[in-house]
Amino acid sequence: MRPRAALLAVAIALLAPVAAAPVERTEQREPCAASDPLRRPFFGDLHVHTRYSLDASTQGTRTRPSEAYAFAKGAPLGLQPFSASGEPGRTVQLARPLDFAAVTDHSELFGEVDLCNTPGSPGYDSTVCLIYRGWPRIAFFFMNARGAPRFSFCGEGGRDCLVAASTPWREMQEAAEAAYDRSSACRFTSFVGYEWTKSVQTASNLHRNVIFRNAAVPALPASAVDATTPEDLWDALDRECRAKMPGCQALVIPHNSNLSSGFMFAPEQLRNGQPFTAEYARRRADNERLVEVIQHKGDSECRLGAGTNDELCTNELLPYDSFAGRFNPIARHAPAALNFTRTALGAGLVHQVQLGVNPFQFGLIGSTDTHIGAAGLVEEKGHPGHGGAGLPIGDTLPDSLLDPIEYSPGGLAGVWAEENSRDALFEAMMRRETFATSGPRIAFRSFAGYGLDAGMCGSDFAKRGYAEGVAMGGELAAPPSADAAPAIAAWALQDPGTAETPGVPLQRLQIIKLWVADGIARESVVDVAGDPKNGARVDEQTCEPIGAGAPQLCAVWRDPDFDPRAPALYYARVVQNPTCRWSTYACNAAGVRCGDSSTIRPGYEACCDAAYPRTIQERAWTSPVWYTPQ
Repeated sequence: MRPRAALLAVAIALLAPVAAAPVERTEQREPCAASDPLRRPFFGDLHVHTRYSLDASTQGTRTRPSEAYAFAKGAPLGLQPFSASGEPGRTVQLARPLDFAAVTDHSELFGEVDLCNTPGSPGYDSTVCLIYRGWPRIAFFFMNARGAPRFSFCGEGGRDCLVAASTPWREMQEAAEAAYDRSSACRFTSFVGYEWTKSVQTASNLHRNVIFRNAAVPALPASAVDATTPEDLWDALDRECRAKMPGCQALVIPHNSNLSSGFMFAPEQLRNGQPFTAEYARRRADNERLVEVIQHKGDSECRLGAGTNDELCTNELLPYDSFAGRFNPIARHAPAALNFTRTALGAGLVHQVQLGVNPFQFGLIGSTDTHIGAAGLVEEKGHPGHGGAGLPIGDTLPDSLLDPIEYSPGGLAGVWAEENSRDALFEAMMRRETFATSGPRIAFRSFAGYGLDAGMCGSDFAKRGYAEGVAMGGELAAPPSADAAPAIAAWALQDPGTAETPGVPLQRLQIIKLWVADGIARESVVDVAGDPKNGARVDEQTCEPIGAGAPQLCAVWRDPDFDPRAPALYYARVVQNPTCRWSTYACNAAGVRCGDSSTIRPGYEACCDAAYPRTIQERAWTSPVWYTPQ
């Protein structure tokens, strides 16, 4: 049997169906021909920008929402630089289509960008729009820095810009509807969404993506110009979605906490600076069920030295803690512990003790945050730069690295659902049965329960997990006896890859435990399968991986230090054998040899910056399972 076929056979054996509650239907569509009660892994991207995002458009992006969805489904996509006649300077295409995606353009300047691009419109000849069209890099900073009130060309109360905002918003909805496969084949699911983009102080990020369950969405997306705090965003969704639009449901996903200067997970309410209350914590947890743990602007899981000794907390870290540090060295500060998801998960347990409610009960996903409309383009080799090279490009592609050296191709969102439909995927996200990957399509899941044992690592892994425990994203019940301790079952299947690019074997599987002791969040990281010393490495000149690994890893680990009086959570992490980083591929292709300065052309100096590794270990994370004492 061929290796890829063998992997698929294993996957099928581990996905034998069991009885499960049916998916609630909120839309008209054909039933999916393939539907597994045990659920299957689907891979997607819930963070995609097109021409309607100010930062994307000022970097030369012309991708329309319909083109972004077509790309996610497997069509080629032309990228900047464009010729005078509109021909793209380069073309990209996914080797494997995604299962789902959402275009999430920044809602704040929908109308302004539309007016500046529409001859004869109010504001087209304004100074602001002249700067936007003539000096886009200046416009990026100038227009982004504007908060409320809106620019004067928007008219009284911002009326003209709000009216104009309906044009891109309508196009985004139409594109999502056209891309959605409502046939019984259920090949692709599109979600309507947007990004609410708020920063505080020195460009400290509070950004959130909003994903809607179905086609019932507000007349206009809430923006940070009018809804200036996360609490205001939740208010707007209550008012304009849940109360006004029958069937409207929304999910809010914070992202890039690594650029938040600690504000994303601060213990004070953003609206009034007051400490959390139980009501506030409950409302936050109800709205924000997931968090984006990785994307092209860095890994937000954890950072070595920022409250952890975990040796693997060194993955794709940015050297600054707010977006201001990207452009101003004076504003660069090492990210603090409170910038990271693991710290927030631990803080949530402490809030649980204090308030009786956990405001940070997040499931985990990844995405790309592409600003060129290239949904799911996560390949390291040939990475085109999700920031459009970070600068507006002229008629020729610059001879340089096409993204800042600290950026990466980003990650993917993994969802375990019965079928590839909006209802099934959305329900899975709401129950947090999700996982994040740094790019590879590693199928990864975990369960927790008191009766689970090593015998699960066979054909009945998921069947027993659902029958005898709770899936990732869920909550453990009280132990059945005084001496009972939870067991965490985790299983990972390597990305099978393609005929041209085979998948990479897995190296090790870990369980991360967080708990509260003496009012403080504690952590431990335990290797439960695989071998961190398996000798796997990479030939950095050819990028050929060397050494063996595992096609799959499975383990059931029982907590030897379980204290039924202490709140706790458990999530799993799996890492691949080492591979070349995107910058290594690009630097090798440019002929850079760091021992020979004559080979280092302008634009490639970062190739030899020792702060950035030449190899990486791609990885995946499950959502946690929580235990709360009675």
